[in-house]
Amino acid sequence: MENETVLTAEKRESSKTEKKGLSIRDLVLTAILLAAGAVLKFFVGSFVNFFGMKPNFIIAMYCMAIVLIRPRLFEAAIIGILAGTICQFFPGTPWLNFLSECAGAVVMALLIKIPLPKIGGKVDIMPMLATFLSTVVSGGIFATFLLVVIKSTPEALAAYVPIVGFTALFNCIIVQVLYYPLKATLK
Repeated sequence: MENETVLTAEKRESSKTEKKGLSIRDLVLTAILLAAGAVLKFFVGSFVNFFGMKPNFIIAMYCMAIVLIRPRLFEAAIIGILAGTICQFFPGTPWLNFLSECAGAVVMALLIKIPLPKIGGKVDIMPMLATFLSTVVSGGIFATFLLVVIKSTPEALAAYVPIVGFTALFNCIIVQVLYYPLKATLK
């Protein structure tokens, strides 16, 4: 009887770690976060504009979704494509966001699985670090392709570096601040 209890507990543990796909809850959470990112980008992004640099709330929200649901790489790529689709509704360069957001989402899914020791045993900084690097990858791909398409100079690419850096910094702060309240709410 005791062995059966141990085996049942082990099965429950292994079923928690073996994810078969995104659940309805995961899909709804992702949709809500992407929608919130679009609304924030549309309404708040114009007000939070520093020297021509606007935060990209859509990137922050898909990073937040990936932190919370921990999807497989293919699922993260789909989340990135959905984020790229939402970006099509905003002025800019059509189609380029599909590539940059998909790459950013896949990088996020890869990085978030790396275990880091928690600061003071309690504070997990991996969401912040992964979001920063994912935003740099997404923004770097976006800026590089944009400049290649318009055949710009290396100086123009250098001008994008602070924009991508500021966006990455802003996004990682947003995700770190929202991480614990959203994680607690989902439990």
